[in-house]
Parts: sequence; C-alpha cells; structure tokens
Amino acid sequence: MDFKRYHKQILLKEIGEEGQRLLAQASVLVIGAGGLGCPALQYLAAAGIGRIGIVDFDVVDISNLHRQILYTTEDVGALKVEVAAKRVKALNPDVVVEIFNEKIDTENALSIIARFDLIVDGSDNFPTRYLINDACVLLDKPLVYGSVFRFEGQVSVFNVLDQGIKTNYRDLFPEPPNPAEVADCNEAGVMGVLPGIIGTMQANEAIKIITGAGKTLSNRLFCYNALNNSVYELGISPQPEAQKQIPQTPEAFRKMDYEWFCQRKAHEFTDIDGPTFDQLRQTKMPQIIDVRNLNEWPRVTEFEHLRIPLAELEQNLHRIDPSRPVIIFCQTGVRSITAAHLITERLSARSVYHLKGGIIQWKSKP
Repeated sequence: MDFKRYHKQILLKEIGEEGQRLLAQASVLVIGAGGLGCPALQYLAAAGIGRIGIVDFDVVDISNLHRQILYTTEDVGALKVEVAAKRVKALNPDVVVEIFNEKIDTENALSIIARFDLIVDGSDNFPTRYLINDACVLLDKPLVYGSVFRFEGQVSVFNVLDQGIKTNYRDLFPEPPNPAEVADCNEAGVMGVLPGIIGTMQANEAIKIITGAGKTLSNRLFCYNALNNSVYELGISPQPEAQKQIPQTPEAFRKMDYEWFCQRKAHEFTDIDGPTFDQLRQTKMPQIIDVRNLNEWPRVTEFEHLRIPLAELEQNLHRIDPSRPVIIFCQTGVRSITAAHLITERLSARSVYHLKGGIIQWKSKP
C-alpha cells in the first residue's frame, strides 16, 4: 500500500488503513464512460480501487467535451474506453484497468458484471438502466445509480440491504416513461458541471459501500437542481409487483427485450375497473388471462381463464385468439400492464383490457 499517496484518506477514522485495504481489494465496474462515468472513474482511481472495469462502445466526439472531462480535443474520434483507461492509469498506476469496448446487452451483461464487486451505472437511457438493474439483482451486486437531465441530477444506491430493506431501480420506476414524453440530453441539453457533481457523488457512494463508512443512499433518492441549488431526498419503498417483472433466471434475462419494454407505451390498451370487468365477462365472451406465477394466491374459481405466467407469455402467444376481446389480470395490476402491451403489439390485438388493481382488489369488492 502506498501510504504517502493515500495518507490524507487514511487519516480519516471512518476509512483508516483497513478501509484503504478494502478499497485496494475491491473491483468496480463503471458502465458508460460519458458525463457520469468520467468523474466517477477519476475519483475511484484516485481513492485506490484495486481493479476498475470500463464499459463503453462509443468514440469521443467534440460535443462530449463540455462535460466529459477525461477527454481532450486531441482525443476526438478515439475509443472512449481506451482513452479513459490511459487517463486512469496515468492518475494511479497501481489500479488494474479492464476495458470492454462493447455495448452492454442481455448476452454479455451477466458475464461482465459477475466479475466485479460493485457496479456504477453511468448509462444515459432507460433500456440500459433496466437491463443493468435486473442483472445486478440476479447476481446480487450493489448498484450505484446516477442520472442527469438539463439542470437536475439524481443519485441512489440499489440492491444494498439497509435496515432489513433492499430496493432496486424498478421500485423507483416500476414502469418506464412514455417514449414520446421523454427527451434525452441531445434534445434537451445538460449543464456541463452537473454530470461532474453527480458522477462524483456516485464515486462517493461506491467508496462508502466498500469501506462501510457513513450511511449510503440505499432506499433513498438524492435529487439536486444546479440552477437553484435545491436539494431534496425521496424514500424508496419495495414494490413487490414491480420486482416480479425482473427475470428470475439467466435464461429469462437473455430473452428479455429491454428496448421493447421501454417502447411499448406507444401501443394502446384499455384500463378497466372491477364493475367494467364483470360487465365485459358477461357480455363480450372475452378471453381472460392470469399472468401471475403458478404458485400465487388467491385462487380464481369465479370464472374461466388461462394461466400464463408473464415470463412465459411471449412463448405462449399462440394460445391467445386476437379476434376475441382479451382481458389480462395479475395480483395488483402491475405485471398485467406489461402483458397488455405485449399482446397489443405482438398480436396486433385491438380489444385488450387490463384489470386495474388486479385480482386482489377485485376479490375485495363488497
């Protein structure tokens, strides 16, 4: 251990020599070497993380330079992972750097993420965020989340147990936003210093998780507005129905289409309440589908229906007649939304209904 290099950090009683050893033994994967990844990489390397992985498939563009401060004008056109690795090694030669010049996807995510102790998400789109989250849940890896938009930034820690509770990205965002209502940084812009603030905070959370120092942002969302310097926090609570949408096995994860999952709001279906559900059952002769897992209660004996768990729905679409009205239900009405989007799109079915509140609410009617 280079005591002189880390002397000021070791002086902190919350870190000390033991904390510094933990940092040296740790491995951190930074996904995305852009606005968030650049400051996170710098401070993780400076802190003495033993092994750092960098995932990115992009090249440096001149439009990156106002916020991605690892790069210079001379780097334009070069691979980000190669330039970032070079700068990290120049900052701290003791750090082992592994680069992955590829897009993170369902084929490579599990094998890459499994090699590291902790993941820092510096991605900039919803499909990748859901993908990274689900892979981390499957592999039980701590995930430090960050995002920026115009003048606003967010930071949180997922998949880390705190006071008996462990939340993830799907607890914060059970459903992705409507693509038509969301602009990215290319359209809306971003204040250049903001990713530096948020990315540095992500590095700070990673260091705290590794050393055990302080209190992390597990189960909390930290929000910062750079325009007026407002700061606030939101508590994150477990959402069991949303968590059930996470693929339960590596095989199911590899079959998951995250691009479709985040684009599906463009396809229409109809929400219905309990009385409307009862009326449709009696007048329209619909095909009713239960997308809960096979072992879930309560049992439904009041009407005929198909039982097709959501994870198996895509492989069983042939069992559904798109010429008939289709009603989908689940436990509380979250998974059935995903199923309704899938059936609407893949079968071009026009009369698709989703039971709001799920079968629990329907059975609790007076």
